[in-house]
Amino acid sequence: MKTHLPKINLDERKWHVIDANGAVLGRLAAQVADILRGKNKPVYTPHMDAGDFVVVINAEKVKVTGKKEIAKEFMSYSGWKGGEKFRSVAQVRARHPEKLIHHAVKGMIPKNRLGSVLLTKLKVYKGDKHPHSAQQPATLAAAK
Repeated sequence: MKTHLPKINLDERKWHVIDANGAVLGRLAAQVADILRGKNKPVYTPHMDAGDFVVVINAEKVKVTGKKEIAKEFMSYSGWKGGEKFRSVAQVRARHPEKLIHHAVKGMIPKNRLGSVLLTKLKVYKGDKHPHSAQQPATLAAAK
């Protein structure tokens, strides 16, 4: 038996725009992670990068369910003793709403070199404007 390796043409990568307005964070992140990995294509191979580029707009309008807005915390550590900082979803949304989606998608892709390459194809923006109109991105509906 031989392993079938599909031909991945890098020139045929598509660009997709997803509006996060009113979308639930986890469902949106799962949808974006599948597109980044190429799981929506028939040539999907787990160890190859067959995915497309994804542009997420209106990152500040994404929803979280339940009490996660105040109960869920993001932790960062400076490396010093007592250098832990905890921020709620509301605090992260106020300063850097792009980080909410980026962090959620990062947790859903592989933790290796392939995952690092996949994350470079994710572009998240606050507001409804983005600088990727020259790539002629197709609009996708966000998972509600």
